[in-house]
Amino acid sequence: MNKQTAGIHHITAIVGHPQENVDFYAGVLGLRLVKQTVNFDDPETYHFYFGDEGGKPGTIMTFFPWPNAYRGKIGSGQVGITSFAAPVGSLEFWRERLTRFGVAVADYERFGERYLEFDDPHGLHLELVERAEGEANHWTFGGVTPETAIKGFGGATLLSARPDRTAELLEIVMGLEYVGQDGDLARYRSASDIGNVIDLKLTPAARGTMGVGTVHHIAWRADDDADQLEWQDYVADHGYGVTPVQDRSYFNAVYFREHGEILFEIATDPPGFAHDETPETMGTALKLPAQYEQYRAQLEKTLIPFEVRELKQIRQEDK
Repeated sequence: MNKQTAGIHHITAIVGHPQENVDFYAGVLGLRLVKQTVNFDDPETYHFYFGDEGGKPGTIMTFFPWPNAYRGKIGSGQVGITSFAAPVGSLEFWRERLTRFGVAVADYERFGERYLEFDDPHGLHLELVERAEGEANHWTFGGVTPETAIKGFGGATLLSARPDRTAELLEIVMGLEYVGQDGDLARYRSASDIGNVIDLKLTPAARGTMGVGTVHHIAWRADDDADQLEWQDYVADHGYGVTPVQDRSYFNAVYFREHGEILFEIATDPPGFAHDETPETMGTALKLPAQYEQYRAQLEKTLIPFEVRELKQIRQEDK
């Protein structure tokens, strides 16, 4: 049996203050906060999910905000750069918008594509690339319209402690297709039209350390629970230690650390983010898993309040 993942399901990172995180990803990048919940393993920490208007797999960037926590170091064993896909013709809009919000932007090209590179407020390396493929994102917020809105992930650049072993995993286990090499990067592609491009740095980087400003893990798509169980066996048969299935409410997850030390997850596409809220109200209320509902009052006192707000209006009010 050979298996192929459709591509990236989500990417999860550690950041600082929750309001700064929401301001940047909703206020600047125009993504929708599709879910506010807690880290199921650390319920006094938020878990935010940002994506397109429906929170579809391949569009979801998630965050654990750790205010006042130690800063991490981006390096081997991590996703080094997270790439977002924007509509063709929108890159100049994004350059102007990012600059207007005080975000330093750099241009570069690889594999024949032009990228805008920038960092979020907590040090995560991000980039924007124009792609014709992928559905339009119809979420409109703060001056970002469907003509310019981020569609989802363009992909990710992986920093591996053992690039040869990670390359082997991407092709033989995850079923990605090798595209070619550009300088020190090898490119792989999945079958989906979003979250489908992985660039692997071929020279090992210095070892990364987990903390604010680093990616915690990258998650790959499974069609459903049955497909995930197949993946669990398939990955184990290739010599990787895989966790039992974890119920994350909006998907089920299994985890394994590949030989280049990057933490991988395989997550189910269903049930998605609307099963405990309506599509119209997603992200507007704190949602807790059943095991923490009895502690809601305590958690609401502990968690730092935040709001999704249009930054242009706030800047005018602050003047």
